[in-house]
Amino acid sequence: MKQFLIAASLAVFAVGAVQAAGGPAPKKTGIEGEGYVWNAEGGEKNEALTLKGDLKKGKEVYEICGACHLPSGAGRPDGTFPQLAGQHSTVLIKQMADIRAGLRDNPTMYPFAATMTDAQDLADVSAYIESLCVPVDHGKYDEADKMLQIAKGRTLYKKECQECHGDNGEGVKDKFYPVIAGQHYAYLLRQMTEIRDGHRRNANPDMVKIISKYSDKDLVAISAYQSSLKMPGSMCK
Repeated sequence: MKQFLIAASLAVFAVGAVQAAGGPAPKKTGIEGEGYVWNAEGGEKNEALTLKGDLKKGKEVYEICGACHLPSGAGRPDGTFPQLAGQHSTVLIKQMADIRAGLRDNPTMYPFAATMTDAQDLADVSAYIESLCVPVDHGKYDEADKMLQIAKGRTLYKKECQECHGDNGEGVKDKFYPVIAGQHYAYLLRQMTEIRDGHRRNANPDMVKIISKYSDKDLVAISAYQSSLKMPGSMCK
């Protein structure tokens, strides 16, 4: 009953937020469009990147996010909502700004992202999320061939993914490469599939080139390995 009430409340809020925002964000030209630059200068994203995030205010802004991503930032093990805790603030700012600007399609999140008033809100909430420790317990690949898939995924990861995402999935903050340690297997698999198939319009073109050749089985293996990664000193129960 409690879960139903929360879901109903979120649905009502989402409708109101969309109306307040004047409807869903327009779909702007994406990764394959003429003139699109993956990480272009200017706009709300760059303004937010120059601002110092206030953790106290960020925690207040995050309250609405916690309904889906949980107060801990752990997201959902089934991958419906990603793990956010400990993510680089640069990555968070870019993704939220892209959703708000119509460069990334996320109709579930858009109504909530649209409630943020300005670039300072983006900076504040991103700083707060980045300060949270990465949960150890998250959705992992858990089938009978788990060890085989992880071994195959490790080989593929070290060949082409490790250079950007790091030995332990720590990413690179100033290059906007996300933390993937602690991320849910199902979410990783969905995002990589969408990037490969051209449905993630704001994807890094370098990653699009790398991932375009991978089969479904390859992506399962890579996701299985990535979801097993842990960052020493940054993770908690």
